[in-house]
Amino acid sequence: MGYYEFNLTVPDRSKEALLNKVSEMGCLGVTENKNSLTAFFRDGQDVTKLRDELNSFKKVLRECDLDDGFSFDYNYLSERDWNEAWKKKFVPIDVGKNLSILPPWEKGNGSRIALIIDPGMAFGTGHHETTKTCLMLIERFSEKQDGKRKFLDVGTGTGILSIAASKLGFNEVTGVDIDPLAIDAATRNTALNGLGNVLIKSGSIAGVEGRFDMIAANLMSEVLISIASDIASHLKEGGTVVFSGILVGQEDGVIKAANEACLDILEKVADGRWVSLVAGHRT
Repeated sequence: MGYYEFNLTVPDRSKEALLNKVSEMGCLGVTENKNSLTAFFRDGQDVTKLRDELNSFKKVLRECDLDDGFSFDYNYLSERDWNEAWKKKFVPIDVGKNLSILPPWEKGNGSRIALIIDPGMAFGTGHHETTKTCLMLIERFSEKQDGKRKFLDVGTGTGILSIAASKLGFNEVTGVDIDPLAIDAATRNTALNGLGNVLIKSGSIAGVEGRFDMIAANLMSEVLISIASDIASHLKEGGTVVFSGILVGQEDGVIKAANEACLDILEKVADGRWVSLVAGHRT
């Protein structure tokens, strides 16, 4: 099992359009630098088709009066290559008031809450803008919780949001994902953090029982739109939803789906090219 890593050198005027494009192509994750994007695709996808789609997209950019002068190359990352790559890039970071994200070989300073993450072959070390925003919102809303509270993490990935929710005081935490690699990573990370109140489940939100005080879903816009009604049906009255993973310009579709599921948008949080939405049941 591995990934295809596409490295794109992109003009600034076309970066947002290319972010949208790789998302539509089924990109599992993307990292951004000033003039480049690195997009990861599962190795089960047809790499020739991916390459041809990107080349064809140059015509679309020209028709939209955008700069089509981007270039790319790609390579295959085996599990071993992937592990070596993320280890070189993974540095500890502080998030919010009290959280620190650490790889297993680092030690925290004791004054902050340590989230120990070994991503394995899944995505989500906490360095991406949307993950950091989710963590900050979970931390903020955890301060308002009293008594026994339940948290649901939809598309848990490495389990980082579930781990944070547990360490921030949620009594019952459930993380769900359809990707076996994510289930493996989240299960291992839960154990690394010594948590006994986090349940990692394989499958979609439709297979989760019960209702929750807080739900976080850090996924692509298309997925958020498709599961908005399921999220609403799993949210307790007075509960809070965080929709994240939304590119600027795509939030209207998520807002519409949330509204149709009787959820009102309470807050919009922007970080660069990304938007997160806080929602609750219509009153």
